Amino acid sequence: QVPLVESGGDSVQAGGSLSLSCRASGSTYRACMAWFRQAPGKEREGVASIDGEEIGRTRYADSVKGRFTITLDNAKQTLYLQMNNLSPEDTALYYCAAKRGICWLPSLSASAYDSWGHGTQVTVSS
Repeated sequence: QVPLVESGGDSVQAGGSLSLSCRASGSTYRACMAWFRQAPGKEREGVASIDGEEIGRTRYADSVKGRFTITLDNAKQTLYLQMNNLSPEDTALYYCAAKRGICWLPSLSASAYDSWGHGTQVTVSS
């Protein structure tokens, strides 16, 4: 497993932007990594995922395409999520997730990951 620590959550107004970070303890090169979110009363939802070895391979939930961007800096062992044009529907606890090994397919399914951070809160007001 990979210890993960998220940061960057905050309260913003609708239309604003935030950048989340997730620092991993250990290599992120050969791994699948992802961002998930969970709003109160809702299931955990995959937001974006990335292949640590081929960082051009990404996947996004339809609800965030064109607004969110996932990136990975392997040298810094840090995963990022740039979130633009935020709406109240984006309010949630955002988690970083990782699965070491060859990333055959960046997944948005929680069952594909075995390492999780504790989350960072994003609140968007209208």
